[in-house]
Amino acid sequence: METWELWFPAAAANGLLVARARIDATNIVWAHAVPSVLTVVVREGEERILSRGESLERDGPYFPMTRLQRDGGSIRREDRWPNDGDLGAVVIMPGGEAGHLVRWWNAVDGSEWRWQVELYNHR
Repeated sequence: METWELWFPAAAANGLLVARARIDATNIVWAHAVPSVLTVVVREGEERILSRGESLERDGPYFPMTRLQRDGGSIRREDRWPNDGDLGAVVIMPGGEAGHLVRWWNAVDGSEWRWQVELYNHR
């Protein structure tokens, strides 16, 4: 298990937590509705830091989805629409709920989109 923490570093005294999700190990996650600047910390369990991306800025126009890719000890940010190759990837929502992207569609002009995420929980 890994813990992915998404922070808005430009808010409050020490940043504002956007989401904290405990998920199976992966190198790619999608995040929904993240701020223009994002810090990402990936931990093994809840302790040892595996990867970190500091103050990752949006490069270009706003998209409701952000792709985060772990590359060794660093994180890369890419704001774009998901495509068919991204189906099945983990999506982290604000607050930390995480699911898998099942379906995605968006209008060419970006004026609307429809998506489906599957959530699964157990104790």
